[in-house]
Amino acid sequence: MRASLGSRFISAFAALCALVMVSSQAAAEDWIALADEHLIELEDFTFDTGETLPSIAMHALTLGTPRRNADGEIENAVMLLHGTGGQASSLLRPQFADAMFGPGQPLDIEKFFVISPSNLGHGKSSKPSDGLRTAFPRYDYDDMVRAQYRMLTEGFDVRGLEMILGTSMGCMHSFVWGPTHPGFVDRFVALACNAVEIAGRNRLMRQMVIDGFRNDPAYDRGNYDNAGDLLQGQAIRRDVLTLAGSNPYRQAAELPTREDAERFYAARVAAFAENPIDPNDTIYQFDASRYYNPASRLSEISAPVLWINSADDFINPPGLGNPAALASLMPNTRFVLIPPSAETYGHGTHSHPALWMDELLRFLDENP
Repeated sequence: MRASLGSRFISAFAALCALVMVSSQAAAEDWIALADEHLIELEDFTFDTGETLPSIAMHALTLGTPRRNADGEIENAVMLLHGTGGQASSLLRPQFADAMFGPGQPLDIEKFFVISPSNLGHGKSSKPSDGLRTAFPRYDYDDMVRAQYRMLTEGFDVRGLEMILGTSMGCMHSFVWGPTHPGFVDRFVALACNAVEIAGRNRLMRQMVIDGFRNDPAYDRGNYDNAGDLLQGQAIRRDVLTLAGSNPYRQAAELPTREDAERFYAARVAAFAENPIDPNDTIYQFDASRYYNPASRLSEISAPVLWINSADDFINPPGLGNPAALASLMPNTRFVLIPPSAETYGHGTHSHPALWMDELLRFLDENP
């Protein structure tokens, strides 16, 4: 166990240099365009509420080619899990993908079959805005992991994963996966989350977004005509995410004057106004963590785990829930806390591999 990156500057610098060299080979790739698209129907899906749907759809993008062993089983599958509000393409964008999928990189698609789903309630997978609106079953993280498992086993004929790499919500899903499907995943890389109940400020932040939409005069119990009409709800979501995803050190460096900060916020307002999100989908997404609390079952996770948080994370501040102690409950886990700086991205550090690449390379070397 180790609680921080410490001062291992030389090894980090060497890893970063190597990363830059291999990244340059892949930087020109449009990873989303390279991906194969899949829409998998899962029949007779039962939710934890007891509700059922005749079928749900799981959308996924894949990179690479599945490789089968002598028994015909796919042996090189890796699953990527995005955060709340994301989708299958979220971790195929350049800031993450250029460092991960090229020749010699950690998830080289010449070696690995990378599966990146839009999780239940997100992207092109089944969600309230498809037509059911608030009649859509109120899914939770257990339902989302169940959908991932059925997608893998029924849709891709995958009976085991080399690795799950998850960011934010996907990080939390890792701690649900481990005890729920022991032996299915060889290793976990969990980025930017905690392993305790979603309460305190984290739940307050989510409730602000949920109530911002539900209390909007245009919400009409979820029967609104145009998502863009919910100006109050959209604004509250925008402001909560702007603060929750920020890094005060980076923003102090990049926005050194009052005028700079005001211009930045005005640009955020304009960008969010041009891209309103569906309120019902968002309410469900932010509420899905309501029963998440894996702490009591962490000891059941025997697979190697690399758990990385950043000290400037507004959502998961250092010490909250004592993640180092929680990590010690898992027999093969290393917890790393990235120190804050003008180079980190707050909660968004999870999507910038250069900031944790040396830890990932070490983990993969120790757990080949």
